[in-house]
Amino acid sequence: MRVTQKGQVTIPLEVRRALGIHPGTEVDFRLDGKGARLVVDVELAAAEVARMRGAGDVELTTDEILALTRR
Repeated sequence: MRVTQKGQVTIPLEVRRALGIHPGTEVDFRLDGKGARLVVDVELAAAEVARMRGAGDVELTTDEILALTRR
């Protein structure tokens, strides 16, 4: 994995999935005796999920939603 000039790295998809990291998820790096750890702020993630719960109030079927996203 290479660090860009801006200090950015891409977190591999399998790691993002395993840790529940999505766009907007708050993460932090913590130093310990073995190096650095990526830490997901689960409290903020849980608060974001709670905030969005019930926000999808459009009455479309799954097929209708898929059709809209594939146009």
